[in-house]
Amino acid sequence: MRQILWLLSSLLTACMGVPDHVKIINSVDANQYLGTWYEIARLDHSFERGLEKVTATYSLRADGGIKVINRGLNSKTNEWQEAEGKAYFVDPPNADLTNTGKLKVSFFGPFYGAYNIIALDKPYYNYVMICGPNKSYLWILARTPELSYPIKQELAAQAKALGFDTDQLIYVKQSNQIIEYKAGPHVQ
Repeated sequence: MRQILWLLSSLLTACMGVPDHVKIINSVDANQYLGTWYEIARLDHSFERGLEKVTATYSLRADGGIKVINRGLNSKTNEWQEAEGKAYFVDPPNADLTNTGKLKVSFFGPFYGAYNIIALDKPYYNYVMICGPNKSYLWILARTPELSYPIKQELAAQAKALGFDTDQLIYVKQSNQIIEYKAGPHVQ
């Protein structure tokens, strides 16, 4: 029985970890983080496969947590898919009442996964980069449906330097308009 509890505890802890050599943001203002974010890029996952126009909307819950609504348009069926979850900051609040960027999020009852904020546009909160417990989970979100090419490139370069397979990033279609970007001298 102890071995089963230890194994279960180890599995749940692994789902809540931070990948090796990745540092989370040490100060996040939860109130400023709330609202709608547009998914700019992600690594592929079965739960988002084929989705376009993906958004994540965060609002306060009565219990002090954060209500999460993830929404996306299935490109094959042309139907919207939506998932509701809840998130909580893992660490106690900082002295200035901000939090570290380490959250636990659940869409499936008592099971939680890691939501680690690893880049954040401060003080404006215009874009963010999030990872899960390992390097197979990565998202880039922005407050607008498009993010400028240089910022996307900078975030992708940061992720690559941390060991994420950025060649596999899916850039999410947020509108029917096709935008062509040309590389310039600012791209390495």
